[in-house]
Amino acid sequence: MDHGHAVGEVNNGYLDFGTGVTSVFGWQATLGIPLFCFLLGTFGFPLILSGLAIAHGRELEAAGQVFQDMFDYGLPIAVWGSLFGFFMLSFPRWLAYGKLKNVIPTRFNRQRREVCFVPEGQKEPIFVPWEDLVAWVTEAQGATEYGVQRQYGFGIGFYHPETGEKYTLEFETPGLPLAISNWEAIRAYMEYEVHTLKEIQDPLELQGPDDPPWEGVHVFRNARKRLHDEYRQGKRGMFYLIGWYLYHLVTFWTIPNRLVEWEVKKIKRVSRKTLPKAMSDWSEALPENQWAKPSEELKRQSRRVLELQKIHPGKSTLEIFALVSDEAISRRAMTA
Repeated sequence: MDHGHAVGEVNNGYLDFGTGVTSVFGWQATLGIPLFCFLLGTFGFPLILSGLAIAHGRELEAAGQVFQDMFDYGLPIAVWGSLFGFFMLSFPRWLAYGKLKNVIPTRFNRQRREVCFVPEGQKEPIFVPWEDLVAWVTEAQGATEYGVQRQYGFGIGFYHPETGEKYTLEFETPGLPLAISNWEAIRAYMEYEVHTLKEIQDPLELQGPDDPPWEGVHVFRNARKRLHDEYRQGKRGMFYLIGWYLYHLVTFWTIPNRLVEWEVKKIKRVSRKTLPKAMSDWSEALPENQWAKPSEELKRQSRRVLELQKIHPGKSTLEIFALVSDEAISRRAMTA
């Protein structure tokens, strides 16, 4: 699963990594958090304080005056605070838009079984055989004044085919399983186990067969239809139904979904302009009889992974790969 939406496009020829769009939740947080803070400052705190006044024996008229005073006091603070919050949440997004014109995705071409990199600050693409790529996950922890903090990441790297220079691409992930799942999404695509973006970015299955593979308005409508179907079947209760509507009202209903659709169009338009010609030519589809084939060693290791998964169903993907890697190293040492 590509939980971080790092994958931007998937087709029969290639997968783009590093230019994906944000999820609907990102826009819901950007819009909903400032609105929630505004409502809390203008109505929430005055209601709480007026309720406390009644609880301490004050008259309704006095409690109403407390509400009015706190409302007048909190309104300008809530307005400016929510605007500031919206600006702070939106600022990184607008900075990212400004960098889009310089971002070229890492492209995985499974027909050629090659990967195309355009290092930052360069325009000439580097083409690397898929099986020469190295991938890793990182886990680190350290003690700070706030306690023990852990960090996780996912990286891929290679040596330049001509110069031997080392290149790496790394980014942080919220957890170790998410780092592994990013790699598995790429690996599964290159090995013809995954064919569409929907397969790796739709864990809740809210996209229909003919829906586009992003979280547009269609996802909202499908989610609402599923909710009502589950409510009629008794799988969801009234409180869940009310909570769903309240959540989406506070997060501006379908506006986040429409903003995702706008983002998709913007990213696709900018990406087409930034691709080097050599990369565009390399991305052209090949006749099936010209598709590159995996090596016998990779086929053998892939079969061994499947065997070990059946033998050790409780082991994680990382542990299975480690076992296969150790076996390969031992075999090479014996033959040497």
